[in-house]
Amino acid sequence: MEYRRLGRTGLKVSAITMGTFTFGGEGAFGRTASQGVPEAQRLVDLCIDQGVNLFDTANMYSTGTSEEILGEVLEGRYDDILVTSKARMPIGPGPNDEGVSRWHLIRECERSLKRLRTDHIDLYYMHEWDGLTPVEEKMAALETLVQQGKVRYTGCSNYSAWHVMKSLAAASTASRFATQQIHYTIEAREAEYELLPLSVDQGLGVLVWSPLAAGLLTGKHRRGAPSPEGSRQAAGWDEPPIRDAERLWRIVDVLVEIGEAHGVSAAQVALAWLLTRPAIASLVVGGRTEAQFAENLRAVDLTLTEDDLARLNDVSRLPLIYPYWHQHNFARSRFTQADQALHADYPDRHYGGEDPLI
Repeated sequence: MEYRRLGRTGLKVSAITMGTFTFGGEGAFGRTASQGVPEAQRLVDLCIDQGVNLFDTANMYSTGTSEEILGEVLEGRYDDILVTSKARMPIGPGPNDEGVSRWHLIRECERSLKRLRTDHIDLYYMHEWDGLTPVEEKMAALETLVQQGKVRYTGCSNYSAWHVMKSLAAASTASRFATQQIHYTIEAREAEYELLPLSVDQGLGVLVWSPLAAGLLTGKHRRGAPSPEGSRQAAGWDEPPIRDAERLWRIVDVLVEIGEAHGVSAAQVALAWLLTRPAIASLVVGGRTEAQFAENLRAVDLTLTEDDLARLNDVSRLPLIYPYWHQHNFARSRFTQADQALHADYPDRHYGGEDPLI
């Protein structure tokens, strides 16, 4: 297993994080899987044996059941294991059962600790933006949790770049986000416009959720074929959205071809590509079976060639929208490493049809 530094912190996390989205399987989560304690025990043991030291959950996954199962499986093993959880999403019908108010965050953190059977959460994520709660209140509540020893590091998930920067501006040293967890795949590269450059510039370690696009990038879903039996899509799961199906299948074709050349799966190629990207600390990988986890964990050992990376970028690169095409034309000589998190993958050419007036 490879271990990576989490942003600017001194914390080292495994390049693959085990996701527990499928633990419990209550309500809508049953469309993904429904793993109880025995199944979770086997999967967690396999991941720990392979060097995984980070496990990801949230208070709203099966309304707390995921945390309960993970807590039962990990109890007594937290000395060498890191765990994340999250708060913000609705977890009940009450007026204060969602959001990032001081009241809600402190209550939900304490509830998560009980379910997880631990006295602290290593990475505590704000699961989604809350525009009604002042950022000062949110960051002060997180500072309280850090000072009390209930939270070690804080982060955000599914924020816009300006949401992240507004939160950082209101943070103390103790509450400052160390990480953000985002959706980012070779098919969904929108994070490269703002979120990856921001992470490089501000020293945030990026965790990626659903790095295989809910299984669409595994090579098991192919153009013109029905969704495989037992897949999330066959059960009616519709996240993440695919806005250009033909582009998706072109990407899958290349993933499969490169995988065949290396003797590995398309899924391993998709994960290995992500591990080459700027600011990436860890990929949150879930699964139904031990075989799936064993296969995906081997992505850490796959080294893609320059030709592989060029092919993957060529088939998946998004257009440079404004203001990035203008910056590409006129600002390249003064780019920082953060700017290059977006622009480095674009051919060194003028965008607009004429030579720039430089």
